[in-house]
Amino acid sequence: MENQPDALAERVTELEIKSSYAEDLLDQLNMTIYRQQQQIDRLILHVTQLREQSANAMQDGAGGSPRDELPPHY
Repeated sequence: MENQPDALAERVTELEIKSSYAEDLLDQLNMTIYRQQQQIDRLILHVTQLREQSANAMQDGAGGSPRDELPPHY
């Protein structure tokens, strides 16, 4: 029975180590999700701006297909 306290202490230590690794992994995953959300927000803003530019170009009479326009060197 003398061995039980040592075994219990060893198991608790192992659980604490695993818990520490799990917390670190969770923090890393949270940071990854945060950075990805920032990227998504920037991409949404960029797409919105491109749509507005496209709509403005159509309203300014630049409508039609880009294939109908001559390249600058012609």
